[in-house]
Amino acid sequence: MTGPLTGVRVIDLTAALAGPYGTMILADLGADIIKVEPPGGEVTRRVGPYPPSDGGQQTLGGYFQSINRGKRSIVLDLKSPEGHADLMELVRTADVVVENFGPGVVERLNISYEELRKTNPRLVYGSLTGFGAAWSGESPYINWPAMDITIQAMAGALSITGTEDGKPVKIGPGIGDIFPGTMLTIGVLAALWEAQKTGEGQQIDVSMFDAMLSLCERMVYQYSYTGQVPKPIGNTHPILTPFDVLEAKDGWIAIAATTQLRWEALCRIMEMPELITSPRFRDEGRRVEHRSEIRQILDTWTRALTRAELREKLGGKVPFGPVNDIRDIFEDPHAWARDMLVEIENPGATQTAIVAGQPIKFSRTPSTVGVRAPQLDEHGDALRTEVRAASTNGTVG
Repeated sequence: MTGPLTGVRVIDLTAALAGPYGTMILADLGADIIKVEPPGGEVTRRVGPYPPSDGGQQTLGGYFQSINRGKRSIVLDLKSPEGHADLMELVRTADVVVENFGPGVVERLNISYEELRKTNPRLVYGSLTGFGAAWSGESPYINWPAMDITIQAMAGALSITGTEDGKPVKIGPGIGDIFPGTMLTIGVLAALWEAQKTGEGQQIDVSMFDAMLSLCERMVYQYSYTGQVPKPIGNTHPILTPFDVLEAKDGWIAIAATTQLRWEALCRIMEMPELITSPRFRDEGRRVEHRSEIRQILDTWTRALTRAELREKLGGKVPFGPVNDIRDIFEDPHAWARDMLVEIENPGATQTAIVAGQPIKFSRTPSTVGVRAPQLDEHGDALRTEVRAASTNGTVG
C-alpha cells in the first residue's frame, strides 16, 4: 500500500456499512487495516450481489468488496480466552482500534477503551454507535438499535427530503451510515495527530444521530432564525432559485443559476433577455418570490430540447448537469480519468470487480484502491507470525 497513512496499523472490529466504510477510507490512504472477523465471517460476506463464478473458490460479493478492499482478515472468537488473548497481542502493535458494537458489548467482551489502553496507552480508539456513549452525553436512546433509515428519520433528513406534496423519501445512498463512518475517520485522524505530539491516545465517540443532524445543518438555522419548520420541497432550494431538476426531451437535467451573473447568463442562453430587466426577476429575493413562474418558464424551454442539446448550450456556462444513472457514469470519461471507477481482482469470478474509487488525491503519497477485499482469515497465519516477531524484537507497544 501507498499513501500518507503508510505505517499506521488499525484493528478493525466493525461490521455492516458505517464502520467498514470509515476504515475503508483509512485503507485507501495507506493504513494497514486488520479486519477481525468472528468465526463464519462478518455479516456482509453473505450479502450479494455475487459475480458469475468460474467454479473455483467462493467469490466475494459486491457489498463486501466495495467497503473492505485493501484490508487483511483474521478470524478471532473474542468470546473465547484464546481469541481475546490474540486480540490483545494485535492491540500491542496497533495505532488505532475502531469498533461499532451495540451498547454494552465491548464491556462484556472486555475490550473497552479503558481495558485496551492498559495494554497500549498511545492507542486511538474510535467508537461508532447509533446514539453515542454515556461519557460524551447520555442519550435517552442510548440502548436503541440504529439503522440507516431510522437515523435518517430521527435526525431530520427524511423530514426535508421528498416532493412538496408527497411522503418523506429516504436519501438514496446509505448516508445514515456512510456520513457517520466518514466523521469517525476524521476523528481518528485528528486523534492520531494529537497522539504523535503527546504519546497518549484517547477515545473518539461518533453517534450516527449526531453526524446526520450535523449534515442537516441548514434546517437547524432555518428553524432557529425563523421559527418555521422546514418541509420537503422536492428538488428546489428554500432560499435560492433557479435551483431545480427539469425535464428534457429525453430525460432530466439539473440547473442552479442562483447568482445574478449566472441568472443573466441563463436568460441570454435561452434568448430571453427581457427576463433580466423584469421587475419580478430583478434580484435574488424577487426571484425566490416568483419561483413557480420561473419554473414554468424553464420547464417550457428545457422540454423542447434533448439532454445533448442542453449540454451544448449550458455546459461550462452556468451550473448544469444531466441526471445520470450508473450506466451514464460508466460511460463518462470524468469517472475513469479521476480513478473513481476502479477494477480490482475478484478471485473465483469470471470478471473483475469495479468499485467506487477514493476521492481524496495526494500529490506525493497517492491513495490507492487496487487491492481486493480479503478472503475470510486469509491473513490469519501471517498476522500471528508478525505479532510473534514484533514481540521477540521488542517492537510492540
